[in-house]
Amino acid sequence: MEKVVLIVEDDANSRKLIRDLLQVSGHTTLEATDGKQGVALAKEKRPDLILMDIQLPVMDGLEATRILKADNETREIPIVALTAYAMEGDEERMLQAGCDGYFPKPIDVQEFLKKVSEYLVK
Repeated sequence: MEKVVLIVEDDANSRKLIRDLLQVSGHTTLEATDGKQGVALAKEKRPDLILMDIQLPVMDGLEATRILKADNETREIPIVALTAYAMEGDEERMLQAGCDGYFPKPIDVQEFLKKVSEYLVK
């Protein structure tokens, strides 16, 4: 069954890679380039999964996640953090903000597709 995945990522190359992987897997994608735009799109379209970069302009991914998880309309949408800046304590901060999981960049394609499928089944 086709699912809708919102990609919130400011880097065009990363966004394209993720979009292509998801579309080849049969999913529809929505895209936002900053946290504020991502929050608005999530509230409007209610995707099945949100892939949220952490380092974003306008509003970072942790703040965007907190807003979406505090809203009754969007709190049940799984949000998986994407970040190239994995430092000690980052995973804990992402989970505390409400992220349901975490993908380090660069993305391991096989692991990424496997985990995305698991989040979409939940």
